[in-house]
Amino acid sequence: MSEVLRRGFLRGAAAGTVGAVAGAAAVPAAARSSQRQGAPARIPFHGAHQAGILTPPQRATAFIAFDATAEGRKELADAFRTLTERCRFLTTGGTPDPAGITAPPVDSGTLGPQVAADRLTATVGVGASLFDERYGLKDRKPRRLRTMPSFPDDDLDAGWCHGDLSLQLCAESPDTVLHALRDIARHTRGALQVRWRLDGFVSPPRPSGTPRNHMGFKDGTANPDAGDARQMDRLVWTGAHSGEPGWAVGGSYQVIRLIRMLVEFWDRVSITEQERMLGRSRETGAPLDGRHEFDTPRYAQDPKGDIIPLDSHIRRADPRTAHSEDQRILRRAYNYDRGMDGNGNLDMGLMFCCYQQDLVRQFETVQKRLAGEPLVDYITPFGGGYFYALPGAKDRTDWLGRTLLS
Repeated sequence: MSEVLRRGFLRGAAAGTVGAVAGAAAVPAAARSSQRQGAPARIPFHGAHQAGILTPPQRATAFIAFDATAEGRKELADAFRTLTERCRFLTTGGTPDPAGITAPPVDSGTLGPQVAADRLTATVGVGASLFDERYGLKDRKPRRLRTMPSFPDDDLDAGWCHGDLSLQLCAESPDTVLHALRDIARHTRGALQVRWRLDGFVSPPRPSGTPRNHMGFKDGTANPDAGDARQMDRLVWTGAHSGEPGWAVGGSYQVIRLIRMLVEFWDRVSITEQERMLGRSRETGAPLDGRHEFDTPRYAQDPKGDIIPLDSHIRRADPRTAHSEDQRILRRAYNYDRGMDGNGNLDMGLMFCCYQQDLVRQFETVQKRLAGEPLVDYITPFGGGYFYALPGAKDRTDWLGRTLLS
């Protein structure tokens, strides 16, 4: 731990500070299933782009937002270096450094003496609030980054919104995710303070194909192909000619939406009505005019919406026109379950996450089309935020945020 972060840790301890609906998959189902059999246990940390964006979704996740409490830009840069060092070790795995005889343990021990990589990825983003006056970054803000607005059907809770940084941790096991969170929070305390956090999971395919969400429907069928580099350059990554600051090239805009599903209300709705609201068969995932999950809806042959209603979720989310092709987003969402609320109702839903090249052209355009859809009676977006996923750390001498802060 750097000296500046050690001082910050002591300041925090003295003050008694405490850390406080569209598809879930980023790739086709065939690619998701391949990660379970014969897939490497370690996902490379270094690269032009961060892992955890195009990576096939792992089983467990935690989405965390932080407030930056570092005193000045130098201390903030130290925090990013430390964050990178910890993410590099945790995603690679290995034996923690030995502790001194009288020193506290260097690791929580929740994974045993050997830290398994377990396909862990750590994806770091920055929020609009980081570019205020504190760190002299105002003129370096990504061109399209702003605070996430409240959309017409939202019921946002300020305590679950926004943040200076976002961290998406994903792995095959929940204890790997929680171990990584504890490690990172410990090493960055005094410079980064947890603002909100929510844990989630991806269900196994039942019986096959794309996993399902808490509404019982396959979730993520129509995602663009993350293995298509040209498509990703067009839809996800910011390039040299995107109008973004030079430091931001290779990053992506991240949207996180925490969406509660009113499942007890939903469970009282007939299957026919549920399917017409979504536009798909619950059993197979096929569009209502098809037989198989990955069949393409034939909207042109159904102009009045007699088969797939005009206000169905899939038809509004992606009209599948030449104009809407550049509005597609790459979704990487997870289910969550928080038990019960204060009134004894089930509290579960979707941690929706998507990546795109342009917030307005893509996410916000889709969101406006979805306003007032029938599904809004059964969901309540309550938190999340807009963030900019940083370019990747290219090698062991590089660190996340270097091009922004150095």
